[in-house]
Amino acid sequence: MSERRGLLIILSSPSGAGKSTLSGRLRAWDASISFSVSATTRTPREGEVDGEDYLFLGESAFQREVAAGEMLEHAHVFGNFYGSPRAPVQAAIDAGRDVLFDIDWQGAQQIQNSALGPHTLSIFLLPPSIRELHRRLEERAQDSAEVIARRMRKSWDEISHWAEYDYVLVNDDLDATERRLKTIIEAARLKRIQQPGLNAHVKALHSEFEEMT
Repeated sequence: MSERRGLLIILSSPSGAGKSTLSGRLRAWDASISFSVSATTRTPREGEVDGEDYLFLGESAFQREVAAGEMLEHAHVFGNFYGSPRAPVQAAIDAGRDVLFDIDWQGAQQIQNSALGPHTLSIFLLPPSIRELHRRLEERAQDSAEVIARRMRKSWDEISHWAEYDYVLVNDDLDATERRLKTIIEAARLKRIQQPGLNAHVKALHSEFEEMT
């Protein structure tokens, strides 16, 4: 067992609020933070590598994993199943490595209610305004006007769940938000439940105390 347990860091936001950029910055800051590799039943796209981009499973195999409690969270999206396998996450946090989840509020709820829930740190990113959110989506130039409109319609459903998270940050300044994120993670790493060696240390202190009295 590592000196500390790893965290399940859940980062959620509506599209355009800076989640992907900040996830990348967190991993650049601490290379031991890894992304949770999702499992999916969809067909691999050109260039995707099994086990790196996704874990590609048949639908029956995916459903067996769900039935056995081996998915921390799962959802059915546009005709395919997606989920977060439990075993690699458990191995990572037991080794003291944090795992980052880029998921929506529904996935966040499932993980928080799982057996690993006590080791989760959930953070929601809010945009400074809806107009700014729309501007960022347009500025990315990655989506058509139709896709942007769909993302904007979905954004309020995401935002409406802000109060279900441990921390909520308004991303009005990317650098400042990054600093706050790092502070939150460093503090969460020091929570008592994340330090499995404390019991042994306190027992040693008690033995030392008994010897001296």
